[in-house]
Amino acid sequence: MQQRLKILLLVLMPLVVLFFSLSLGSTGYIGVLDLTRYTWTAIQRLWADVSGEPYTDIETILWQVRLPRILLTFMVGAALAVSGGVLQAIFRNPIVDPFSLGISSGAAFGAALSMLIPLIPINLSAFLFGVLAVGITYLVSYSGVRTSLITMVLSGMIITGVFTAFLTILQYLSDPYKLQAIVQWTMGNLHTASWDKVQTAFLPIGGGLVAIAALRWKLNLLALGDQEAMAVGVNPRNIKFIIVGLATMITASAVASVGMISLFGLIVPHISRIAFGPNNQIGVFANMSIGGTFLLLIDDFSRAVMPFEIPVGVFTMILGAPLFIYLMRKNAVNWNA
Repeated sequence: MQQRLKILLLVLMPLVVLFFSLSLGSTGYIGVLDLTRYTWTAIQRLWADVSGEPYTDIETILWQVRLPRILLTFMVGAALAVSGGVLQAIFRNPIVDPFSLGISSGAAFGAALSMLIPLIPINLSAFLFGVLAVGITYLVSYSGVRTSLITMVLSGMIITGVFTAFLTILQYLSDPYKLQAIVQWTMGNLHTASWDKVQTAFLPIGGGLVAIAALRWKLNLLALGDQEAMAVGVNPRNIKFIIVGLATMITASAVASVGMISLFGLIVPHISRIAFGPNNQIGVFANMSIGGTFLLLIDDFSRAVMPFEIPVGVFTMILGAPLFIYLMRKNAVNWNA
């Protein structure tokens, strides 16, 4: 019964927070009754296929400004949380996240390079350099026989530093206007969300999350070790390659859409694990729900607490660091506990 209640919360929690997020914004608070009325009007318009009718000012704010931002925020939060969760399961290491393997820093460099030299789309550039970073991390840690988990994490930290240095060089070479855009983007930037960004990010993030969800049962086998996985007929190398590729795709797409959001992919999987246990069958869905909802709440706070908007990446670092220290002090990140 308790497990069913938790699953019900995973479904209802994002819907409640999404509805609540629509009511908040720098332009003012919209009451629940008014928001319900505007929502019902929008549904009637869609049902009657008269969406081309002009919007009122409030409707424009709700459906053209707040809603795309909310949807993009939820997708990015879900992507980073799921990516961190599956990487921790694969490498059986509680401190692994998309930053650990260089995915985020590589994607950040690729996106910034595309901003500076617009030869290819930002999302494609971010994905290619994210893959490149992971590939270099793997090659550096490969010893000729097998890849040590500790060596791979350490290699990822080195590659992260290298791509961060390259990103700094791009910032130094940029003109003031592009420099400002790159700096704001590296802090996690959601105020530029639009329906175009939602559509661009939906296919790689949505498709990647669906594929990971379909493979979630194999994550439990990988978490037991390569020998145990091979004993039941699963090729661990191929599955790891596929899942790391999917994690790279959704992380790179998230980074390309909103910039770098630190610590998020590290902390949320631990929260999901504390609440739902180590079973990846439900852990993947828990990370989707909790990750998207948590980032939505952080974004609500960042755009409502002050007259000006603070980048969401700053809040994830400020809130995430003490939370992770608390979990560490409580021994909640010790997987052997």
